[in-house]
Amino acid sequence: MNSDFGFSNQETERIISHFGENFYHKVIKDIAFYTKKWRLSSIRLIDYYSVNCNFTCYSEDYGASVLKIGNPCRETFTEYHTLLEYKDKGFCKVYAADIDNGVIIEELISPGTQLRAEASLDQRLSVFCSLHKDLHIAPEDGRIYPSYMDWVSRITKYMSNRQDKKELYLYMKKAEALCNLLCVKYPRKMLLHGDLHHDNILLGRDNTYTIIDPKGVIGDPIFDVPRFILNEYEDEITEGFYHKINHIIHFLESMLPIPDQVIRQCLFIETAMALCWEVEDGGEPNMDQIIFAEKILNHENDKD
Repeated sequence: MNSDFGFSNQETERIISHFGENFYHKVIKDIAFYTKKWRLSSIRLIDYYSVNCNFTCYSEDYGASVLKIGNPCRETFTEYHTLLEYKDKGFCKVYAADIDNGVIIEELISPGTQLRAEASLDQRLSVFCSLHKDLHIAPEDGRIYPSYMDWVSRITKYMSNRQDKKELYLYMKKAEALCNLLCVKYPRKMLLHGDLHHDNILLGRDNTYTIIDPKGVIGDPIFDVPRFILNEYEDEITEGFYHKINHIIHFLESMLPIPDQVIRQCLFIETAMALCWEVEDGGEPNMDQIIFAEKILNHENDKD
């Protein structure tokens, strides 16, 4: 079978700009190879660039699918095994993979409207809570996944060597100490999504939401909450924004339930870690966000 796919000039430029020219050539080769292997047609690039190049396609073996092409890495391995372990329970199906080459083919969720498109904050929270409740399972072999504490400790160690970001390192060090305490109090070793937010929760034709793109990490389910709150952050820290985040915390406490202060601690940890990852990727962190997260942690401006 021959592929009917071809990049536009603009798509080529975007891929090379984001991933580099070597990766672009890998994608071209991979499309040709997996078109034959999985009998693909109607291949179309998804205009979203992260760690993978993603395509919608039709497979004669699997039906409507998403083809994910990346470089071989642990995240491809853990995503694949997480989807296998969940066996469709709230997650998209995974059909096949070539882990050594960083390629996965998964179920296409159509129309695939992101939860972000839901205008009502309370409705977004209700959907999240309905998915989070009773979602998590014990892994068959937890040794193949990193732990949430591993994530926190690794980035803390990295930041300890960034002499140009001492202030952020101190926040991250505080976050690591909080995480250690939470891991003692909440010791369950469940298989977490690790990136459970609006863009990874998609609405299907049957009017139900399906979860995609798990990272695959071990920890207590409390650690699968703060990434969602983080994606409700706004550009400006206003009085209304404090009100919004406090409302979110109170809503989650009532629905999951997880104690108010635990949610605040998890949010502080996740905010610090996200900013440190941004530094690691060569970006400049918005320190207003960690200052805000600390105020939320300490119940400053706690008005709902």
